[in-house]
Amino acid sequence: MSIAADGNRPASPELGAVLQRFRRAAGLSQERLAARCAMSQSKVSRIERGKELPSVGDVERMVKALEVPDELAVRLVTVARRANVAHVSGRALAELGLWRAQTEIKHIIELCGVQRSFLPVMIGGLFQTPEYARAALTPTLPTSPVRDVEKAVAARLDQQTVLEYPTRQFHVLLTEQAVRWKRIGRPGMVRQCEHLVALAERPNIHVGVVPLTAGVPAAPLNSFHVYDERLVMVELFSGRVDYREHKDVQYHLDLFEFFRGYALTGDRARAFLLSARDEFM
Repeated sequence: MSIAADGNRPASPELGAVLQRFRRAAGLSQERLAARCAMSQSKVSRIERGKELPSVGDVERMVKALEVPDELAVRLVTVARRANVAHVSGRALAELGLWRAQTEIKHIIELCGVQRSFLPVMIGGLFQTPEYARAALTPTLPTSPVRDVEKAVAARLDQQTVLEYPTRQFHVLLTEQAVRWKRIGRPGMVRQCEHLVALAERPNIHVGVVPLTAGVPAAPLNSFHVYDERLVMVELFSGRVDYREHKDVQYHLDLFEFFRGYALTGDRARAFLLSARDEFM
């Protein structure tokens, strides 16, 4: 995934070029179109030049202001909706170099003020010890793409330097299964639990754990990360899906808050993690 110049969305030159043609056909300047759509002239320019992918709402306002025929307007909105969802396969990431994906995610985190991570199955990369990270990044199936594990581990550990930025907030929500899943040997799991406790004591890192006894009336189907209110990355066996449309982002924010309502937080979360550590001992 390539990031736009403003760090917001990937470029979409084709959609931007079509919208530019309609603006010119309507005899409107970028300034006049921007005023009609309640957006800045610079944003209209970035969209038309393919430097920013417009949201579905942006395109809906633009086609209305440009009086685009209904059938074509629907098609353009559909293009925008599809462009705001992207599937990145695990095989493609491996071929590109998994370490590159770790570096790219670091850049995304550096551009956001608040990250929310829902981790129902395993500890997330930002919060892993080197031993846990190595296990998580090592292929487990014979059919898995070959990857440079040590280079990926180094990139993941470098990614963790963003946790040192006091102006950035990290909200981490784990399930009990994620904490107790024995991904590595017992001594390594002891160190991983202790690492989580140490992170939870930092003022900019907020850890919650949803216990199995919480009685949650919903299933935690997959891991996801929300960056501010502009991007969601959903992790799958086959790779990941990126969402940028506002409604999709808001849906995942609501999901995060729903599950957090059943979580142990603060001292109770730390006590739970220490209890898990003791059991691994």
